[in-house]
Amino acid sequence: MANPAQALPQKLIRMSDLKHRQPTPVLVEPDAVGRAAVAQDLGIVGIRKLRLTGSLTPIGKRDWQLDAVLGATVVQDCIITLAPVTTRIEEPLVRRYLADMATPAAGEVEMPDDDSVEPLPIDLDLAAVMIEALALALPPYPRAPGAEVGELSVTEPGALPFTDDSVKPFAGLAALRDSLQTKGKPGE
Repeated sequence: MANPAQALPQKLIRMSDLKHRQPTPVLVEPDAVGRAAVAQDLGIVGIRKLRLTGSLTPIGKRDWQLDAVLGATVVQDCIITLAPVTTRIEEPLVRRYLADMATPAAGEVEMPDDDSVEPLPIDLDLAAVMIEALALALPPYPRAPGAEVGELSVTEPGALPFTDDSVKPFAGLAALRDSLQTKGKPGE
């Protein structure tokens, strides 16, 4: 998969140009060609609607917070039937960009407790933020209505096939316990 953020033209905001006394409205709404490119790069059938709207609000003297809503209508293949499955996504999005956040060195990096915090970039690419949020919000296993996983049974000729019940390790012990209990009862 190519870098999905390259599917759209960059929607850059130079952070140093923002007015630090008031929120800055943000809006990213790709056209049909842009949505098709994002869908192709994300490996899905299509995107009917895609929009990121919200605001960048100053925090303190140098930090910023992005509060936005990602709205999308996506079409994916059903994991069972490959029929198209349409899903509506409405996800709140919060990112905090901190000026004094240390950039991790190469090698092992621990995940921070707050995954909404990022180092303050020189330029913030809102299209990349939107695509990343969409990729994380996509249903991982879309299913068409009524699509069910069947049971596959493969075995050698003449042998009993394995079933879900036959591979449970304690199923045989439970049957043995029950038979021992009935043997010990009078009149049996």
